[in-house]
Amino acid sequence: MRDRLLLIDLSNPDALHELLRSAFGFAGFRVNQEEVCRAAIAGRDLLLVMPTGAGKSLCYQLPAIARGGTALVISPLISLMEDQAAKLTAVGLRVGRIHSGLERGAARQICAEYLRGDLQFLFIAPERLRVSGFPAMLAKQKLALVAIDEAHCISQWGHEFRPDYRMLGQYLPALRGSQDPAPVIALTATATPRVQADILAQLGMIDPLKFIHGFRRSNLAIEVVEVSIPARAGVICRLLADPARRPAIVYATSRKQSESLAAELSSRIPAAAYHAGLDAETRDRVQRAFQAGKLEAVVATIAFGMGIDKANIRTVIHAGLPATLEGYYQEIGRAGRDGALSRTYLMHSYADQRTHDFFLNRDYPPVENLKQVFVALGEQPQPVEELRAASDLAEEEFDKALEKLEIHGGARVDFGGIVTKGASGWQKTYTIQALHRTEQFEKVVAFADSSACRMSQLVRHFGDVKDASRPCGICDVCDPEGAVLRRFRYATPAEQNIVRAMVDELRPVNYIAAGTLQRKLDLVGRISRNEFEALLDAMARARLIEIEESSFEKNGEVLRFRKVMLSDAGFNLRPAPYCRSARSEPNPPRKNQPVRIRIRRSGHPLLKLLRRSFASGEPPKRNVSAFRRTWSCTTAHCKRLRGRGRQIPRSYS
Repeated sequence: MRDRLLLIDLSNPDALHELLRSAFGFAGFRVNQEEVCRAAIAGRDLLLVMPTGAGKSLCYQLPAIARGGTALVISPLISLMEDQAAKLTAVGLRVGRIHSGLERGAARQICAEYLRGDLQFLFIAPERLRVSGFPAMLAKQKLALVAIDEAHCISQWGHEFRPDYRMLGQYLPALRGSQDPAPVIALTATATPRVQADILAQLGMIDPLKFIHGFRRSNLAIEVVEVSIPARAGVICRLLADPARRPAIVYATSRKQSESLAAELSSRIPAAAYHAGLDAETRDRVQRAFQAGKLEAVVATIAFGMGIDKANIRTVIHAGLPATLEGYYQEIGRAGRDGALSRTYLMHSYADQRTHDFFLNRDYPPVENLKQVFVALGEQPQPVEELRAASDLAEEEFDKALEKLEIHGGARVDFGGIVTKGASGWQKTYTIQALHRTEQFEKVVAFADSSACRMSQLVRHFGDVKDASRPCGICDVCDPEGAVLRRFRYATPAEQNIVRAMVDELRPVNYIAAGTLQRKLDLVGRISRNEFEALLDAMARARLIEIEESSFEKNGEVLRFRKVMLSDAGFNLRPAPYCRSARSEPNPPRKNQPVRIRIRRSGHPLLKLLRRSFASGEPPKRNVSAFRRTWSCTTAHCKRLRGRGRQIPRSYS
C-alpha cells in the first residue's frame, strides 16, 4: 500500500484512472467526479453539493490517497463514520476513527497511530476538537486534506445546524498548516444558495471552487397523502407487506412513535427502531443487520437520521411532516441509490402542524429564559452543574437556553462543561433563526399542499430554477394513476362545468387571484373554498393552469394569495364540453377525495389558426368570432408568451 501514498502526475491523463482502479477497483468515474477529484488533488479548497448516492465520498477519498499523508475527515454521524471507515478498510486502506462510542484506550491507540503517520484516513466527530490538547495533537502532522462531511451542519440556516460544526472555522488554520496549507473539501447533498454562502464564509475557504450538481433524482416517485395519525401504522404495515417495497426506511417524528411503529412492523416483517435514545451498541447492531439484509425495515427518528449507505432501498416513508425540505430531500435520497425505481411516501395531516409547534417552542425557548442564564454567567469560568442548580429554570429549560446561548455567542462552553460569558449580541441572531425555522416548516406545509410536480418543487427550492421547469412524470401529481396510496376520482359533470368556466375566465388575462376567480364565477356559497381549491389543484395536475404563491402589503400587513394563470398547455388543450346531463356517478365522490379532470386533446380552432399564422409569419385574421372566441384571447396569449421569453412579433397583438 505504500506506493499509493506517492503523489500522482496530474499531467498524465491515465494516472488518476489507474489510481481509481488500483485503490477502489472502479473501472471509471461517475458523472462530475473526475473534475472534482483533480481540483482537490491540485490543492484547491472546494464546496461540493451533489445528490445523495452520486458518489461524493470518492471526491475526497481518492484525492487523499493521491496527495499522500493522512486525510482528516470530520463527520457528524457515528453510523456514517463507521460505514465509511469499514468500506475503506475493506479495500486495504489504513483507517482510524475517534468518537463518543469508542473506549478511551482505543482512542489513545488511534492517536498514537496518527502521530506515527500510520493512518491514511482519520475520522473524528466535530465535538472532539473541544477536547483540550486534541487540536494541537492533530496539528503535529501534515494533513493531506481536511474533508467536512454533511457540511450543511455548519450553517445556522441549514436543517441540521450543530454548534460544534459552527466552530470548525477557528480550528482550520492550525490544522491546515501555514506552508502549502492542506485543502478543505466541504461536502453536502442539501444546501440552498443561502447555506452554500454561509458554509464558505464560516470555513474561511481560500479562493474556493464550487461544484453544484443537479438535485434531480429521476428514479424517485414521490407521493404525498393525507392520513390521520392513528391510521398511519396500519397503512405503513399494509404498504410494506409487499416484498417488492422492501428494504424500507420509515421516518418517525419522535422516539416514542419510532418504537411503536417498529413493534407493529416487527410482527409482520423483520424490523427495528433506530434513534438517539438507544445505546451505541444497539444502534450499531441495528445498522449492521439492516446493511446485511437481516432487517427489512428500520424506523428512525427524523431528528437523528441514519447515515445509512444501502443501495437497494426501495421505499422511504415519512410518518409525519419533516421540519425542513432540506432534511426531507436528504432522507428520501436514501432510496434508489442503485438507480432502480423507488417510491417515497409522505403522510400528513393538520395534527402534524400542532406537533411541530410543540417542538419549535421546545427548541426555541422564550428570550427571557436565555436572558436569565446570560445574566447568571460571569467573566470567571463556572461549572455547568453549579449554574443549573442556582437557576430558577427547570433542568431541561436551562440546558436548552444555554445551548442556544452557546450557538449564538452568548456563552462559551469547553469540553469539560466549564462555562464563561460570551458576547452580548446574541439576541438578534437568535430571534432571526427562530423565525427562519418557522419559515422552513411553512415551506414543508406548502410543499404538501401544492399541486405542482413534487421533484420540480424540490429542485426549485435548492435554486435550480432552469431544471425546475421539467416535471418528473412519476410523482402523484404528474402520474395520478400510478399513485399507490393517494386515490383520485374524476370530476363530476357540475365540476367540469366550473372548470370550463374558469378556463374561459382566465383566457383574456395574465392571472387572477384565486379568491377573485371564485367571486367572478359567483361560486361563493355554491361550493366551499376547500372544494374550489381542490378544483384548482386538479386543474394544475392536468396542467391547465399554473398556481403561484404571491403576497402584497396593505396597512403594514403582508397578505398572501395565490395567482392563477392559464398555462401554455391549458391554452392548447380544451376541457371536456359543458356537461348538462344529470347522469349518476358510478362511484359517488367521497369527502376531500382529490379530483381528476379528463382533457380532450383535440386542438382548439383558435390554436390551429395561431399555429398556421405563426408558421407563415402572418398575423392572425381578426375574424376570430367565427371561432367563438374574442380577439382579446389572442392578444392576451401573445403577451403571456412574450413574458415567458418567446419571440412573438408585436404585429400579432
